[in-house]
Amino acid sequence: MGKTILCACEDVTLSDVRRAFAEGHRDLESVKRYTGFGTGPCQGKSCLNAVVQEMIRLGATAAEIAPFTPRPPVQPVTFGSLAALDPEALPVDHGVPVPALPAPPCPGPSGPLPERADVVIVGGGILGLSLAHQLTLRGVREVVVLERSYLNAGASGRNGGGVRAQWSTPTMVRLGLRSLKLFGSFAGDTGVNGWFRRGGYLFLAPDGSQVKRLERNQAIQREQGMRTRILSPGEACAVVPQLDGSRFVAASWNPDDGVVFPWPFLWGYADAARSRGATVRTFTPVTGLDVQGGLVRAVETASGRIRCDTVVNAAGAWSPGVARLAGVNLPNRPTRHEILVSGPMKPWLGPLVSALGTGLYFSQSQRGEIVGGMGDPDEPAGISHGSTLRFLARFSRALVGYVPLTAGLPVMRQWAGSYDVTPDNNPILGAAGPANFLQLNGFVGHGFMMAPAVTEAMAEWMTGREKDEIFDRFTLDRFASGGGVGEDFIIG
Repeated sequence: MGKTILCACEDVTLSDVRRAFAEGHRDLESVKRYTGFGTGPCQGKSCLNAVVQEMIRLGATAAEIAPFTPRPPVQPVTFGSLAALDPEALPVDHGVPVPALPAPPCPGPSGPLPERADVVIVGGGILGLSLAHQLTLRGVREVVVLERSYLNAGASGRNGGGVRAQWSTPTMVRLGLRSLKLFGSFAGDTGVNGWFRRGGYLFLAPDGSQVKRLERNQAIQREQGMRTRILSPGEACAVVPQLDGSRFVAASWNPDDGVVFPWPFLWGYADAARSRGATVRTFTPVTGLDVQGGLVRAVETASGRIRCDTVVNAAGAWSPGVARLAGVNLPNRPTRHEILVSGPMKPWLGPLVSALGTGLYFSQSQRGEIVGGMGDPDEPAGISHGSTLRFLARFSRALVGYVPLTAGLPVMRQWAGSYDVTPDNNPILGAAGPANFLQLNGFVGHGFMMAPAVTEAMAEWMTGREKDEIFDRFTLDRFASGGGVGEDFIIG
């Protein structure tokens, strides 16, 4: 019975679904992410009902089996067909906005809340969970992480998995290098495989101004010990022979950057923190902060109240809403960024490739799928996870232009997540408003790749050890005083 296949596309068995449910993944979206069912070519058409029936048998509620949104088209369409569409003739479809606070109707919370905690972390993305992991490593046991939805529901579970140290400022390069080292040790530290592979990053420069940008960055990166090289089109095509070398004039190449599979990192950090006494509660939106005498005294949730010593706002695109509960105004501006995955083809792409000036980026998974995204300069501010035909047309036209052999490849699925954008593209860290209300947000599109290093440093500081200079450099009040050096090497 346990060998019964429920999802033929992804080889998901009945026992896989039962194990996921037993380990606390009770809602359909979490089971989908944990097992992979419904992510193959059929997109759930052949397996959704079977999984739902088994979850009902196991005791799932009606809210917990609410199905994920079907994504058109019904029949696969190739990149070549989509590239033939005129993106400018297609509207900027804002989709259905995602509510800020509180969360939409959902399953009940994943367990009772403690009455008090040393630290309450608002946001169960990689930043919040990695911080819980780092704090508990240093002996802090009464840590509570509150996630408004399921793990991997936000930007951490919706990104392309790229992790790099190619940045334009020494601080970001240093953090990127440290994160890469921690990504490399993650499996050994947690016992969870994040599928980290150092395929490198290859940035393509379409003109001389972008080449100068890459050369400036290379000088900074070389000072930090990186192996970044500036390549000619011919040299870049030796790294990725399928590229059309006529589309760019130079490239920047660091072989030590890499790609991960994002979802396991959240599960691994959550499990590691729990094993040392932390509490991680999903489907528990924060509804209020009790501020008295210049301190946050308690966190109010839909499931109860938690007295606390420190609150960390790690809610990503939802951070401004959380901050307002404490009377703090953040300048963060959330914007939607769309992404897709193709059908599989023979592996041919080692690095993640990004075309500067367009926002295009793409890599290839270990199963041969192309995973990529592309920002839209006309995208308005706001939290929206809707998917659009305009994105498909823009991405396909750009991808086929750089890699013509992808024209016949079908798009398998698409989705969207939110960048958490600050005016200088750097994060907001440290106290804001109440002295014990710490910010850990505003990472634009690079929160995932910076999380291991930043949360390690933050845990050191919060437990009375060394204070990294980033907690003086990236405070909220920098915007009132004119700010510092901005980060301009943002892609997507």
